[in-house]
Amino acid sequence: MTAAALDLQILRAFVLAAREGNVSRAAERLHLTQPAVSLQLKRLAEETGLQLFTRTPHGLALTADGAALLPQAERVLAAVGDLQQAARNLQGTVRGALRIGTILDAEFTRLGMFLRELVESAPQIETELRHGMSGTVLAQVLRGELDVGFHLDTDGDAAAPAPLAARTLTRFTYRVVAPAGWGPQVLGRDWKALAALPWLATPPESAHHRLLEKVFGPLGLSPRRVALVDQEASMLDLLKSGVGLSLLRDSIAIRESQSHGLVMADRVQLDCALRFVSLAARRNEPVIASAWNALARAWN
Repeated sequence: MTAAALDLQILRAFVLAAREGNVSRAAERLHLTQPAVSLQLKRLAEETGLQLFTRTPHGLALTADGAALLPQAERVLAAVGDLQQAARNLQGTVRGALRIGTILDAEFTRLGMFLRELVESAPQIETELRHGMSGTVLAQVLRGELDVGFHLDTDGDAAAPAPLAARTLTRFTYRVVAPAGWGPQVLGRDWKALAALPWLATPPESAHHRLLEKVFGPLGLSPRRVALVDQEASMLDLLKSGVGLSLLRDSIAIRESQSHGLVMADRVQLDCALRFVSLAARRNEPVIASAWNALARAWN
């Protein structure tokens, strides 16, 4: 007997006939005719070379060989059922690669919670994290080089550009912060007075740059830039070293003023929002939709 010769329908007929002890009842459960089931049982006996049943006044009874074969047949059918269920489960499984643009620190963007939700709900998705500045992430999403990303919106409640799907996650404030001991230079000062002081500059792709351009540009002012910094940690270190002014998120500014004596300007501040973005045309792609769903759970 070859493996190919064992038709699953024949095994089902054998198992049901053994359980029911009656060909007619087995045929009813299989939605077949009685002759069709009898033929299948005959074929199984021929393929195995065994007598599997004996006829009794009440129907069929398993022989010793048939009783020995029954558990094996039941295991085969159970394994096939497990295989079919696994295949059905995989049909609904989302798989693929997800390129995520990240900014700032993971705690602020709830990156860990987001990834945990994504892994739990769609374990077949492979994630690639690319850390950068807000403007860079946005440009890469627009070019299709990233699938989703975090972005700092400096335009208040303005709608996202037409190609984008966006969700505002949180709004916060940037404060102008100066090194310790600079109170007389910054307290009570407006933007014009602050522009005359030394500043830590950031690349055009950063939210800091965009925010300050919106303030100083209309005033025709150009702050005195003493260093170009592209990392928040480096910026904070230079602030503590007394190099110049910078913008810091309000939570960090308050913490550092309390722990290291940094001075927060008291007359100016800038509002910003953290957004999650993807191309609107790709919003419903299974991998990207899974990311949006995981984000919603992380931020709700």
